[in-house]
Amino acid sequence: MNLLKAEVTSMVYLNEENGYAVARVTSSREPGQITVCGTLGKLIPGELLALKGEWKEHPKYGRQFIVSEFEQLFPASVNGIKRYLSSGMIRGVGPVMADKMVRSFGKKVLDILEEDPDKLLEIDGLGPKKLEKIKKSWKSQREIRNLMLFLQTHQIPTTFAGRIYKKYGSESVSRISENPYELIYDIRGVGFKTADRMALNMGVPPDSPQRLQAAAVFILFQLSEKGHVFYPSRELIPKISEALGDMDHMVIENAINALEERKKVVIEDLPEQDISRAVYLSLFYRMEVETAQRLCSLTTHPSGLSEKKIRTRIAEQENKDRITLTPEQKQAVLEACLNKAYVITGGPGTGKTTITRMIVRALSGLGLKVKLAAPTGRAAKRLSQATGAEAVTIHRLLKYNPSGGFDHNEENKLKADAAIIDEASMLDAQLTTQLLRALPVTCRLILVGDVNQLPAVGAGNVLTDILSSETLPKAILTSIFRQAKESSIIVNAHRINMGKFPVSSSMPAPLADFFWVQQENLDKIQELITYMVCERIPGVYGLDPMKDIQVLTPMHKGDVGTQELNRVLQDKLNPGPDAVVRGYRSFRVGDRVLQIRNNYEKEVFNGDLGWIQGFDSEESEMEVDFEGRKVKYDLDEIDELTLAYAISVHKSQGSEYPAVIMPVVTQHYMLLQRNLIYTGLTRARQLAIIIGSKKAMGIGIRNIGAGRRFTHLRYRLQRAFN
Repeated sequence: MNLLKAEVTSMVYLNEENGYAVARVTSSREPGQITVCGTLGKLIPGELLALKGEWKEHPKYGRQFIVSEFEQLFPASVNGIKRYLSSGMIRGVGPVMADKMVRSFGKKVLDILEEDPDKLLEIDGLGPKKLEKIKKSWKSQREIRNLMLFLQTHQIPTTFAGRIYKKYGSESVSRISENPYELIYDIRGVGFKTADRMALNMGVPPDSPQRLQAAAVFILFQLSEKGHVFYPSRELIPKISEALGDMDHMVIENAINALEERKKVVIEDLPEQDISRAVYLSLFYRMEVETAQRLCSLTTHPSGLSEKKIRTRIAEQENKDRITLTPEQKQAVLEACLNKAYVITGGPGTGKTTITRMIVRALSGLGLKVKLAAPTGRAAKRLSQATGAEAVTIHRLLKYNPSGGFDHNEENKLKADAAIIDEASMLDAQLTTQLLRALPVTCRLILVGDVNQLPAVGAGNVLTDILSSETLPKAILTSIFRQAKESSIIVNAHRINMGKFPVSSSMPAPLADFFWVQQENLDKIQELITYMVCERIPGVYGLDPMKDIQVLTPMHKGDVGTQELNRVLQDKLNPGPDAVVRGYRSFRVGDRVLQIRNNYEKEVFNGDLGWIQGFDSEESEMEVDFEGRKVKYDLDEIDELTLAYAISVHKSQGSEYPAVIMPVVTQHYMLLQRNLIYTGLTRARQLAIIIGSKKAMGIGIRNIGAGRRFTHLRYRLQRAFN
C-alpha cells in the first residue's frame, strides 16, 4: 500500500451515482501532474488529500494512482488556498474575493474562517451581509466534511454528502445511524444496494425485519416508477429475494405480511385478472379506489344543462367562427357539454383541437367557468394557443405548495364549472387523484388525449383504464381530415398505429415533411443525425438547430442514446473550453437543457426546455432561460438538468417541435414498442426523420404487448358504476 499527499488541481470525471472520480493532482514526491482514480466523490481544486492506494499502468491513459482510502485535508500552500476558495464551494466567495482574502491574511485565512470570521470585515468590499453568507456556507462545508468522513467509514460514496446534508442538516449522522434505509426515499440517487451496504456495515443483521421490509417497499416503489400500481406476490417475491442476495422466499412472504399488519401495504385477490395476492403500497391502493369512487360520483351527479340550450349555443358558435362541424365533431361537442365526465380520444389530424376549442367556447357562452390544464407546461401553452383561452399545468391549476400538497384539495375546491384536461394519456394515478379531490361534484371533467401514445411516466394507466372500463361516455375519433391527409407525418403516424411500415414523402425537400432513412451502421447513423441537425435541415428548411430541431431516442446509453448524441451535438453546435462538469455532463453557456424532475419552488417542471444564460462563480449559481423566464440554480442543484440536444421519447411527451429526428435501432430493442415510435413521430410539427434498420422498425411496430402495467382501475370503475 502506497501513501501519497497531493493537492487537487482539477476534476476530470465524476459519476454522481457511485462517486467514482478521476482527478489531476500534484505532489512534492512526484514530478508533473498525477492522475488519481477511485470512489472520491466531488473534489475541490486546491484541497489537500492524504491518499492510500496502488500505482497501476493503464494501457491507454498511462500511469495512475488507484485510491483505496483517502482523507481530505485543508490546503497548505497560498496558491492552493486561493484555488480552494475560488472553487465556488463557499457562497459569496469568487476568484476576486478569494484573492483579496489571501492577500489580506495569507495562509491564516482558513484558521480565521474557522475561529474568528468577523475579522474578515477588514477586507475592502466585504460587508456584514456577505460575511453572514460566507459564515453560513463555511459552517455547512465543515459539517459536510464530518458527514463525508462518516460515509467513508461505512463505504458509502461521498458524492451523496451534499444532498444528505441539504435534507437532514446537522442531524445527518444521527438520522443515518438511526435508519440508513430512509436514505432510499429521502435522497435522490440512493438505491437499496447503497443503503443496504451502509446498514450491513453498521451491524444490521442480514435477516432483520427492518432490512427485509425496506427491500420489499423499495422494490414496490421501483415497480411503481415503471408504471405498476400493484405487483403480483408470486412475481414480486423473487425480485425482493434477488435484491437481498437470494433470501428464502418464505421469510420474504412473512416480511410482506408484516408490512400489511403495519398498514404499509394492502394485499388483495383480483379475480377479474386471475391474480391472487396483488401487493399494493397503501398509498397507491387508496388512490385507485378513490379515483373510481370520485369519477363515479362526478359522472352520476346531475348535469344542470339542457340539450336544447347546448345545441343552440353550438350552432351560434359555428356561425360566429364561420366553421361547419362534421356530424362526428358536433356529436362529440354536444356530449362533452351535456355529460358530467367525458373522454375524447383520437390520433393526429382527427379534429381533437377543433372539438376542444368549440367545447370551451360553447360552455363559456353558456355562462360556465371553464378551467384548462395539461400535465406539462409546453402542452398547456399549446392548449392555450389552440383554444384562445388561458391554460396552465395541472400543478399550477391546483396550486402546488412546496410543503408537499395542493392548495386546491378536498377542503378547498376549485372554483370551476368545467375542467378540460389535454394530453390525458400522461395522467398518472397520483395526479389524477389530486385533480379529482379538487373538483367540486358539480364540475364537468373533459379528458382529451391520444390513447395510443406512451402512458404516463408515473404509476397507472388512467386514460386506457377509463376507456376500457366502458363506464364514461366517450368519442373515439377515427376520421382523418382532408388537410391532415396531405401531411406524411400524420399519414405515417396512423400507418404505424395500424402496424404498417412508414413511407417517405413523395415530395422533394423542402416540401417533404417525412423521411424514412434506412441505415444499419450505428456510426453512420450518428454521423447522419449530426449532419442533419447541424447542416442539412438548417440549410434546406431554414430551421434553427439550437431551438427548432429535436433529436428523440428511446434510450440514454449506446452509440445513438441521449448521452452520446448530446456530447457529439454539443461539441458541434456549442463548442468551447469553459464548462461546469457534472459526471458525464458538461454544461456551457448557450446549451439547451431539459429539467428532469418537478421543482415546485422554482416552478420548473419535468420536461421543460431552457437555455443556459450564464454562470456566477461568486454566488455558485447558473441562470437558465425557460422561454423568457429566468431561473437561477445553485451549482449543486444542476443535477436536475440534462443536456437537451437529444432527449428520450418519454421526456418529449406533451411537447411538439418543428423538426424531429429519431433513430430506431436494434441496440434499443428492449424499449422498441409501437406506441414509443408513434409518440416520437407525432411530436413533429413540420418535419420528421426516422433513421434506422428495417429489422428494428419491424420489432417496434409489431411490439404492442410489451410494457404491460399492473393496474385494476378498469375493474374498480365497473364495480363502482354497477
